[in-house]
Amino acid sequence: MQAELKQLVVSNPQVMMGKPVIAGTRITVELILEKLAAGETPEQIIAAHPRLNRESIQAALAFAAVALRADVIYPVVEKAS
Repeated sequence: MQAELKQLVVSNPQVMMGKPVIAGTRITVELILEKLAAGETPEQIIAAHPRLNRESIQAALAFAAVALRADVIYPVVEKAS
């Protein structure tokens, strides 16, 4: 993850129970990912949260990509046919 983007995501036990947030906000990486997964565009997210910008959304995505590289097994429930 680029150094500039890495500095945009922080975690502090005093803020949002330690969840990763965009620096200087209480906007979690989780919220940004949920909104993108629901089909919202970056422009819609920025309009709803003016303290964000495209770079902060990119930082959230980069953080998630790095976090998923960890050696953790994520069980996936298959849909019943």
